[in-house]
Amino acid sequence: MSAVKFTDWMHHHQQRVETALEHALPAASIAPERLHEAMRYTTLGGGKRVRPLLAYAAGELANAAAKTLDAAACAVECIHVYSLVHDDMPCMDDDALRRGKPTVHVQYDEATALLVGDALQTQAFDILSAPGLFADPARQLRAIHTLAQASGSRGMAGGQAIDLASVGKELSRAELEVMHLHKTGALIRAAVLLGALSGEVSDEQLQHLDRYAKCIGLLFQVVDDVLDAVADTATLGKTAGKDAANNKPTYVSILGLSESKALATELAAEATDALSSFGDRAACLRELAHYIVSRQF
Repeated sequence: MSAVKFTDWMHHHQQRVETALEHALPAASIAPERLHEAMRYTTLGGGKRVRPLLAYAAGELANAAAKTLDAAACAVECIHVYSLVHDDMPCMDDDALRRGKPTVHVQYDEATALLVGDALQTQAFDILSAPGLFADPARQLRAIHTLAQASGSRGMAGGQAIDLASVGKELSRAELEVMHLHKTGALIRAAVLLGALSGEVSDEQLQHLDRYAKCIGLLFQVVDDVLDAVADTATLGKTAGKDAANNKPTYVSILGLSESKALATELAAEATDALSSFGDRAACLRELAHYIVSRQF
């Protein structure tokens, strides 16, 4: 796939999930209006939509039905956005900027931000559990289970707990990897698996996709750590330099900038290698690995 074709594919699917989210989220005119307005404020009109893009790319490889794939992409994005809303709150990372605009607790208030996160989390499972969404109910149940595990204490929420407990501590590279396999990697892996489960793939193919997704999850975090160290706030759409200011362990603080960049390149190569058995069907997944590793450096 050429760079131009991939860019067109990416923009099309970013708009596709935006439209799907607009329909999936309650209208701001429905009571409680302020909560629904805040949910739409934080979810719509921002972000690169990397997780939905991964779901779409895996789903297209698996010949998934459009409505099923849209639901999978929306569900994983709702979980991701809920995590951002909660992470930005004063009791967590205390950030005032996200996706280039004020965070929810700044724009509204802390109580509303808490409820927005809660509501988006349950919205994800409301979307994914809709009757008749999957041709095979067993696959639907497996998808719901996959997203639940990736979101909870053995996934994203657990990773955030480890992150908070690690502030000011020196972690080994292995300990840092465990943290990010949970905090960032779990939901990225779920995005790929949800996309694949929306269609038809074998368990062996799922294993290859899971290996790809594990590499992508770590890759995304390595790149994030590099960008936090070298990019400015306007480029990031969130406050730059927060990790260093908060004395958080990162790949850059442990490995250094040059070695972190080299690790990102290595992880991207390992991710694409995991897709070798799929041939051209995995072109978009390969391009997404290249896109993530080259985001701003």
